[in-house]
Amino acid sequence: MTRATAVRAVLAVAVLLVSVYISLTMSPRLGLDLQGGTRIVLQARDTATVEADRETTDRTLEVLRQRIDSLGVSEPTLTRSGEDRIIVELPDVQDPRQAAEVIGRTAQLTFHAVEGPAVEEPDKKPSGSDPTADPSPTTDPGSTADPDGLTLSDEQGRALALGPARLSGAGVEDATAGFDAQGGAGWSVSLEFRKDAGQDWKRLTGEAACHPAGDDRRRVAIVLDEKVISSPQVDPSVGCKVGLPSGATQITGSFSADEARDLALLIKGGALPVPVEIVEQRTVGPTLGAAAIDASARAALIGAAATALFITIVYRLFGALAAVALGAYGVISYAALVALGVTLTLPGLAGFVLAIGMAVDANVLVFERAREECAERPKRSLRSALTTGFTKAWSAVADSNATTLIAAGLLFFLGSGPVKGFGVTLAIGVIASMFSALVIARALTEIAASTRFVSDYRSVNGIARPGAVRTWLVRKDPQLFRKPVRWLVVSVALVAVAVAGIVVRGIDLGVEFTGGRLVEYSTSRPVDVETARDTLAAAGFGDAEVTTAGDGDLSVRTGKLDNDGEHALRTALAEEGGETTKVRDELIGPSLGDELRRNALIALGVAVAVQLAYLAVRFRWTFAVASVGAMVHDVILVVGAFAWLGRPVDGIFLAALLTVIGYSVNDSVVVFDRVRELWGANRRTPLDTIARRAVLQTVPRTVNTGMGALFILAALAVLGGDSLADFALALLIGICVGTWSSVFTAVPGAILLERNAKTPPPVPGKGKGKGSARGRQGASRRDPLDNGARV
Repeated sequence: MTRATAVRAVLAVAVLLVSVYISLTMSPRLGLDLQGGTRIVLQARDTATVEADRETTDRTLEVLRQRIDSLGVSEPTLTRSGEDRIIVELPDVQDPRQAAEVIGRTAQLTFHAVEGPAVEEPDKKPSGSDPTADPSPTTDPGSTADPDGLTLSDEQGRALALGPARLSGAGVEDATAGFDAQGGAGWSVSLEFRKDAGQDWKRLTGEAACHPAGDDRRRVAIVLDEKVISSPQVDPSVGCKVGLPSGATQITGSFSADEARDLALLIKGGALPVPVEIVEQRTVGPTLGAAAIDASARAALIGAAATALFITIVYRLFGALAAVALGAYGVISYAALVALGVTLTLPGLAGFVLAIGMAVDANVLVFERAREECAERPKRSLRSALTTGFTKAWSAVADSNATTLIAAGLLFFLGSGPVKGFGVTLAIGVIASMFSALVIARALTEIAASTRFVSDYRSVNGIARPGAVRTWLVRKDPQLFRKPVRWLVVSVALVAVAVAGIVVRGIDLGVEFTGGRLVEYSTSRPVDVETARDTLAAAGFGDAEVTTAGDGDLSVRTGKLDNDGEHALRTALAEEGGETTKVRDELIGPSLGDELRRNALIALGVAVAVQLAYLAVRFRWTFAVASVGAMVHDVILVVGAFAWLGRPVDGIFLAALLTVIGYSVNDSVVVFDRVRELWGANRRTPLDTIARRAVLQTVPRTVNTGMGALFILAALAVLGGDSLADFALALLIGICVGTWSSVFTAVPGAILLERNAKTPPPVPGKGKGKGSARGRQGASRRDPLDNGARV
């Protein structure tokens, strides 16, 4: 074992041990589409006096956080998205009507005089109070609480009787948190009021100052949404009827830095209410998420087992070792997702499963290269052929994974909601697959290649002899590109069929791109579609589109429909179907639908431009244009297929389409990488001959890699249910047409472009020439066990 192999083996074991530890001790963070719950996206709107910018949206978020906490929702999550949007995630909330009502109210901040402790019933004592104590020791005999006042608990839970509101939050000019290091007062909150409100504040504090220090009536209560957020005592230095001027008001106490800032934010936020509008609302039942996880797990196991069996049959021992590395990849990528705290969404789960099938790509490239080396020089050692295979395959591995990472980056930056999770898991999967192939699989195969048994019995290792498919193709030597135009005619015909489907059948845009509401229901009694339509029409929902979904479920799509309307719709269905459970609910506002549709087109345009730029840098411009042309061809065919099949085009379809773009360019990169290598070594050979050789040499890699992904996608399509079926179908179509176009669209296109191009053939790289250069190449890449001596 060489030192490099030992280092790879130690690194692989260390990473695997850490990954296993993380997998056993940490739990994944599930998105709402997997654990069940409600996700609401709020759009802050400008008013006549206030602009909904980043700062005001942050204040609104803190006010909403206090409100949602009062609902008792377990572990709610509120985050700002962009400048003026707030994302609210409420786990386990299946009926969002109350949450939406609370969220939609405008913040109400008021200032009240404290009239003393409230007179409570014995069973409504605040926690921590003495049941034998006088309920109102500081209240004057015969006094009564103001009928317009409130009874609320203060910060310590003591019930206080409050007078009517004397001042609203609209009068607050500013509230800032500050630290008094010199006076030793610690953190405090300074208040500034507008002109008229400042006088009201002065009168309120002046009246409170007429009561003795320590008396509850010397306090002023600051109330946000009927909750006391602060009830400070007026300082003893303030005289009766004198009060506090606006700029000299400070709320002091044992505040921490965060508490002071939060209080200032709440007070200032109440003074600056920003109306919010629900632009997106999604609700997923817990059974749907659990079923998706279970189906994805089964698909992953079956697909991974089929992929491992396939590469073991094709590459024998080395294929079995690659299957072991594939299992290690699954552990490493899962641990990375958990350790980074990535929220695992349904598309993200599909991306994780898909990446298993794509993870064999690097191994296939290396093994096919090693087979070529063994075929060209049968007497060389197995270890030397394997090392050369890894070296020569590196450029293709790097370029193909880079194009997939570009697609994942576009998904993350241009996608929305759960689609971002797909981009993250796909990127992590690509990085983990490169580690498993270039470190784990390489260490395992190098150790195996060093053993006498594997070296002596070459039929066992799987790379010492060329594959049957490649041998057959080389023997037949089909003249594929003697007339490249005919292949382009076929591609144009396929595009025409796809465009006809888009024009004739139209694209069924999902509610995500059109706006409206889509709700899926499960009923205890079977209800056919016609009966459901009649029932809803009789209830006033004549425009509702009813279709079947899943195992006898009903999918209802409408235009604008609020939560009360959805409740009425569900009640109407319950009359026919008995107990009716909401499985899934998606509400998209019209403005957000327009935005998502626009962003989808931008994402596709950016994907084409970025891939073209990358390929133009890495390859000749003719190869880049041909590859992008094939990629556009694939996109049109996938969209056209969905149009003919009548399948919906939504955000998850967009994720699949961007993945197809990465996969299509990936295949083209492998072919053109070989064309570049062969053409540089044989500059006088016609390009169509070079292209034919390159295609025949790379076909085994293209087919074997595609089979790995197809096993996974077929399992997802069959076992994944409605949630993942369309995603898997789009990718199945995309991989098939991508495999075709990388050979029969991209290559013929490049040949025709090169006929009119004046750019000379590529210059052979260092070590690619003849004579001494070839000798230097052999010296730099010889077997580590070979001392270089010759006789």
